[in-house]
Amino acid sequence: MIKVYLVEDQALVRDAIAALLSLDFNIEVIDQASNGQDALTAINMLDSNSLPDIILTDIEMPSMNGIELSEQIASKYPAIKIVIMTTFSRAGYIRRSLNAGVKGFILKEAPSDELISALKKVMHGQKVIDPELAINALDDVDPLTDKERKALQLAGEGLKTADIAAKLYLSEGTVRNYLSDAIAKLNACNRVDAARIAKQKGWL
Repeated sequence: MIKVYLVEDQALVRDAIAALLSLDFNIEVIDQASNGQDALTAINMLDSNSLPDIILTDIEMPSMNGIELSEQIASKYPAIKIVIMTTFSRAGYIRRSLNAGVKGFILKEAPSDELISALKKVMHGQKVIDPELAINALDDVDPLTDKERKALQLAGEGLKTADIAAKLYLSEGTVRNYLSDAIAKLNACNRVDAARIAKQKGWL
């Protein structure tokens, strides 16, 4: 029996996927969450015998996205396997997911039997990522540093330089430098344009 923890912010989609997975006698959805932070909090409260085998998670969610969740799980629970499901085939997402230790990358529009098959393959130690998407990920290199990415993420959310500096515990001058470097690397007009480009690429 494969124990799956399902993380998806859209309730109808989450319920539909849970119902689909429950049709397979070898898969049990042990719990669900609407974002990465709630999932991580719940998993931290489980004893070692109750941990899921696989976390099946969306990427774009409030509080903590699927890639951030994957990074946390890989650090704290290396035995738990992560499979990402998303409607976005952005190369940046795939690269960041692979770097976070994700074992599978499934598009939500994939047939249901493909999703179930992917979970079983991952459980048996295989990686499941569409070859074309993997090649795109390798060809599309994210030029941003982690600090530039964090500053740009907050700028894209509409925060002013002072607010970004406070959140990241940095000086305003340092934040301006990070944003300026990010704008230059992405050939953007301004910080909002840079955030838009990076988000389209899947780098945010």
